[in-house]
Amino acid sequence: MKTTALALALSLTFLAPALAQSKKPNRKSAAEQEAAAEIAGLKPLGEAHVYKRVGERNLHLYVIKPEGWKADDKRPAIVFYHGGGWMIGKGAPTQFNYQGKYLAARGMVSIQVEYRLIADNRKEAPLDACRDAKSAMRWVRSHAGELGIAPERIAAGGGSAGGHLAAFVGMVEGTDDPQDDLKISCRPNAMVLYNPALLHEAQASDEGSGAKKPKASAELVAAYSKISPFISVSAGDPPGIILVGDQDAILPVPVVKKFQEKCRAAGTRMDSVIYPGEGHSFFGLRRSFDRFYDTTIEMDKFLGSLGWLSGAPTLTKEDVKAYGADAVQISTKKKTQ
Repeated sequence: MKTTALALALSLTFLAPALAQSKKPNRKSAAEQEAAAEIAGLKPLGEAHVYKRVGERNLHLYVIKPEGWKADDKRPAIVFYHGGGWMIGKGAPTQFNYQGKYLAARGMVSIQVEYRLIADNRKEAPLDACRDAKSAMRWVRSHAGELGIAPERIAAGGGSAGGHLAAFVGMVEGTDDPQDDLKISCRPNAMVLYNPALLHEAQASDEGSGAKKPKASAELVAAYSKISPFISVSAGDPPGIILVGDQDAILPVPVVKKFQEKCRAAGTRMDSVIYPGEGHSFFGLRRSFDRFYDTTIEMDKFLGSLGWLSGAPTLTKEDVKAYGADAVQISTKKKTQ
């Protein structure tokens, strides 16, 4: 791939808006504001575990266990990475609180990951986030025996930048933390990707728009190319599903189709569900009860198709309303404390 094509690709995802706003480092894109609103005032559900120490900082993940859980279980699990442009969510990986709570009700172990973020001006690639994503997956697999997890049935999930991390751990070699035990596989056995940042190459339909896009440095383009799931599709990648709106400017439908073609050519299953009229980060509980319901049902069906869940999805619209009420109560309580 030509670096000019990748530079345009990055401008179509997260990089250009940030570089264009570099003189206003506190300004966030609309997608990032939505991600911030989704996690505001919430606390991560589940038990906290330190999976890694970086300098003086402990990095945590949060484990939601099903009712009746036992340490010697062999349950399927999912590891979620939150979105926010690799910038938002410090200390609060809560975006998938209620998807995780539902999957726990279906018998899975659900985990959310705290990872290191990049600076507001985005003059760096999210390499630390990538390293942390792999470290977390390795920690989960190496502790499967005490978490009641089947090590060969661990999915990665995430939205937007977190969707990138979920695809990254499944599809991209390298960018490991030197302190990790590389003998432990960080590759998940399935991927659930909510409008993921695939760091895709330029599509013909994106050209000629007349939009003036700032240029990224050659070093930054090279760094992003090394962590691009779109570029890294290969045989042996785990099966996945993409949930995306047809108005998503960050992940346009033609890019989804091209990615699926690349996966198909490599022998990898990559399903997609495209939601009419929806833009980026459309799936959040606070954004839309209906779309939370729709996307959670599709996630359940995909995991069921792998044999990880039994029977039809059990989520109801009343369940979703209860999740929403719970989130509001927790957020309100935190504000008054």
